Amino acid sequence: MERDLTDRTLQGVSASYPDLDVSAYQVTGRLARLGLYLARRQEEVFGRFGLNRGEVGVLSALRSAGPPNRLNPTRLGRGLMLSSAGITSRVDRLERRGLIVRLPDPDDRRGVLIELTDRGSELVDAAVRANTESETQLLVGFNNREIDTLERLLRKLVATLERADPG
Repeated sequence: MERDLTDRTLQGVSASYPDLDVSAYQVTGRLARLGLYLARRQEEVFGRFGLNRGEVGVLSALRSAGPPNRLNPTRLGRGLMLSSAGITSRVDRLERRGLIVRLPDPDDRRGVLIELTDRGSELVDAAVRANTESETQLLVGFNNREIDTLERLLRKLVATLERADPG
């Protein structure tokens, strides 16, 4: 298999730190690079719909909540691992565009609920479908067994990270 940037980088790291075993970076370095490539591809796809990844995250969370497609900001932020300020800024942008609305929370007179509008639902559905097609194309060189193995191994790694993350 052809040597990639990770191989070349780690060759230099190994020369600088001959006493360190950097073999874990063969995996984590590639995962980090994959994350950047995936983010770039997703931004390109979502950009065609006038959205960014963060906005699609909010709209998708509301869509996935099921009818009536609404959540309170705390639950929305927790699901997206965002601060209240991060949620507020995204909600403000999406509300200005008519993709969501803020409603009074009937269970908490000081609270609000964020609800996906029909327009927001149509837009996020189209964006997610386009992104699914794009990401499916990334795996065309893998057979089903390889995909299953990769999925299982990545799930195991994510579970390890999630157990170790107090936040």
